Amino acid sequence: MDADLASIPARARALEAAGYDGAYTFEGPHDPFFPLLLAAEHTERLELATAIAVAFARSPMTLANIGYDLQVASQGRFILGLGSQIKPHIEKRFSMPWSKPAARMRELILAIRAIWACWQDGTPLRFEGEFYRHTLMTPFFNPGANAYGTARIWLAGVGPAMTEVAGEVADGFLVHPLSTERFLREHTLPALTRGWEKAQRDRADYEIVFPAMIVTGMNDDEMQRAADAVRSQIAFYGSTPAYRRVLDTHGWADLQPELNRLSKQQQWKEMSALVDDDMVDEFALRGAPEALGAMARDRYGDLIDRVSPNAPYGLNPKCWPLIIDGFRGM
Repeated sequence: MDADLASIPARARALEAAGYDGAYTFEGPHDPFFPLLLAAEHTERLELATAIAVAFARSPMTLANIGYDLQVASQGRFILGLGSQIKPHIEKRFSMPWSKPAARMRELILAIRAIWACWQDGTPLRFEGEFYRHTLMTPFFNPGANAYGTARIWLAGVGPAMTEVAGEVADGFLVHPLSTERFLREHTLPALTRGWEKAQRDRADYEIVFPAMIVTGMNDDEMQRAADAVRSQIAFYGSTPAYRRVLDTHGWADLQPELNRLSKQQQWKEMSALVDDDMVDEFALRGAPEALGAMARDRYGDLIDRVSPNAPYGLNPKCWPLIIDGFRGM
């Protein structure tokens, strides 16, 4: 959803009326939580998630408070979607500590759940870990149980350690947009399975969510603009060292250092030129708006539970009703 707070009520109502099951915000230049509070006030059915909020920029107690309040405000429709971000942003942008990200994330989520258990069930707050310690909760600071229970927690990841943590302690996994069917089958699903097995959990009770990039339009010119925008997005993601493993799955690992070098020189057009059509078609669904749903079912139907059509460009509004109709029943 748009970060312009004044536009959120109308945007949220429009998404609900169009038939969307949910809407999400991301943490970029604006806070990811404020828009969801407004959306909760102006919708009745739409599930509302952060995808993602930066976990390590906040303490477990802060996240527990926000998650509790948004769960109440939305009457049980809030999903706390978390991600780690990368070390330079955590240390240099947020001025927060970074170490052992997978282990830290696991502990952070368990700490949030311990805080919620204290409020919801009256369990004494005695959480002591390597990174977080929460042992004080007086009645004045305890909001008490609410009628909607605790919010679900989704976790984003790419690497095997963080993905395994997501399988173990989260309620769902947020697939990174720079993912392919092959990467999901060969890397993501095995890591999630290890987490499920560690926690003795059932796959049926878990959600895998994919913001799949799409290339579509109402005519050839719009299709070309969409392809160029997605090409640029792939190049941007691919310049990040942490995502090299995705490129390596397809034999494109040597491309990552060059993308990284060009990004430091802000040579964005040169970066995009390195992403060919084969890469676009691996990372994105390309086709007529009404055909994308069937394409997603064929490619990801046995892998994911939810899909969000991800158009990192100004898509013709006429496309969206056709896209939504095509995705119904996935």
